[in-house]
Amino acid sequence: MRVVAFGYMTWGRRTIEAVLAAGHEVPLIVTHQDSDNAYEKIFNESVAELAAEHRIPVLVRDRAVDDEVRAAIAAADADVMVVSNWRTWLPPEVFTIPRLGTLNVHDALLPAYAGFAPLNWALINDEPEVGVTAHMMNAEFDAGDVVLQRSTAITDDDTVVDLFDRTLAMFGPITVDALELIGSGRTDWAPQDRRAASYFHRRTEEENRIDFGWSARELFNLVRAQVDPYPNAYCFHGARRLRILRAGVTATPYGGTPGRIFIRDGQGVVVVAGADARRGRNPGLRIDRLRLDDGTELTGVEYFTRMGGYLTSHPAPEA
Repeated sequence: MRVVAFGYMTWGRRTIEAVLAAGHEVPLIVTHQDSDNAYEKIFNESVAELAAEHRIPVLVRDRAVDDEVRAAIAAADADVMVVSNWRTWLPPEVFTIPRLGTLNVHDALLPAYAGFAPLNWALINDEPEVGVTAHMMNAEFDAGDVVLQRSTAITDDDTVVDLFDRTLAMFGPITVDALELIGSGRTDWAPQDRRAASYFHRRTEEENRIDFGWSARELFNLVRAQVDPYPNAYCFHGARRLRILRAGVTATPYGGTPGRIFIRDGQGVVVVAGADARRGRNPGLRIDRLRLDDGTELTGVEYFTRMGGYLTSHPAPEA
């Protein structure tokens, strides 16, 4: 089939590579300009460079709503359009141009986790699985009928990078398989249950701030959802920022005040956690490894040479 491709960053590039490898003709690619956003610099394999390598015409846009884009898609005479990691809304007058419509590929088990950073949010929320959905585009973000959906279980050993690797590997195959179904003439796709829908915003540094009123399990999930190369979860020891690289949940309950630096545990140090920690029934958060703003990395026991004191969400005023 003739496939117009909208794509950005590594997800978009891998999707388009799979479409080309499957033998489809790609007469046009549309992508975004490189961004200064911290999250958009992480996995930024260039779609524009892929277009140049294959000598495919490419348009670079923030929003693809102008007459030139619509004319280029119409001139491409595409059977279908594929969208992968396109960051802005596409209007119906764009996504309805191909005769078989537009397939969007999103790294979440829709209808939950539409929008941005679905893997990070899902891991923070202790979901049992993540996955990828290929669905037909409609006028709402990530809300169209589902063509295919594939999942992978989350274990306590997983970080967001593990989930990224496993879901990224699904992008090409699910796109190619969905195109085969669309090309067969099928249109009996499964509607999304909008009662189960959720939509998430972009993550910023504020979302990575540690609040020791959260449970140890919730903080453990936040830390592993923000491992390198993502911006790390962080807290403050006095005025010093600590970026937490690795943490765990203790088997033993630790009571007291949330944020209290309590006791050594192996190479880590336990911090009291949970809004109801005063009851003494909550596990603690074991901080195993951290990084200072100058890049120095230390184990918990290397940094915390004395017990006592508190970790906080915001810096304490310097004396």
